[in-house]
Amino acid sequence: MKVILLGTAAGGGCPQWNCACRLCTSGLVPRSQDCVAISADGAGWYLLNCSPDIRAQILGTPELRAGPGPREIPLRGVLLTDAELDHALGLLMLRESGGLPVWAPSAVLAALSPFRAIVDGYGGWTWSSLVDVPGLRVEVLPVSDKRPKYASAGSGGPWVVAYRISDPATGGVLVYAPCLRSWPAGFDAFVADASLVLLDGTFYAPDEMAGVGGPDQLAMGHLPITATLPRIDGRRWAFTHVNNTNPVLDPASAEHAAVLAAAASLPSDGTTYVL
Repeated sequence: MKVILLGTAAGGGCPQWNCACRLCTSGLVPRSQDCVAISADGAGWYLLNCSPDIRAQILGTPELRAGPGPREIPLRGVLLTDAELDHALGLLMLRESGGLPVWAPSAVLAALSPFRAIVDGYGGWTWSSLVDVPGLRVEVLPVSDKRPKYASAGSGGPWVVAYRISDPATGGVLVYAPCLRSWPAGFDAFVADASLVLLDGTFYAPDEMAGVGGPDQLAMGHLPITATLPRIDGRRWAFTHVNNTNPVLDPASAEHAAVLAAAASLPSDGTTYVL
């Protein structure tokens, strides 16, 4: 299984357009919004979430570029972890694909009805909560009841899931969990024997957003890295979905060093794994 990190930042990317915090103005290498591409054979690719930056991410990734036919594309589908706009707005950019299957929890599909109405007008789209990715085994674990601000409270959850994706041919296992409000029941078993765990790295500490006037991290649905590091046990852990306020973005910071000391990594956009 091939895994490409198309984007590794939280909503808004880094730098964020409406932010002048220290990290956004420090000249760090930019990061686009979180999105991952996976493939069992290197020919057909599936997206995990679909960020607003998807056009630039596709054009910057040779494996995802159109061809050899004039309108032939390698994208085969999209798996959404939730209905947050940062993870779903890219579907509108893919409206010209000719149609793709999209998999997500039922509550997420209901919340995205306005998006579905738009892209369905371009034909060929299917929407389902039952995941079916040829060549790969996909398991789903509900991890949070965090509902997007725009979504109606009438729909039941789960609102956020993590994916465990296994390649039967190689034994490689990817766990993708960019949004964790807590360390949920069953998560230890879910990540057991994983070759790579892409974990929520949105914030480093519980009070991080106070510096820019934001709410606390748990209210935003993200477990801080300080609560996660003690649980890392030598598996291949990597933090993604990193917010522009997170000091781990600075390679010279003590927070960055703490992550590396825990045997975890902070991969940049474009990082590729073969599992």
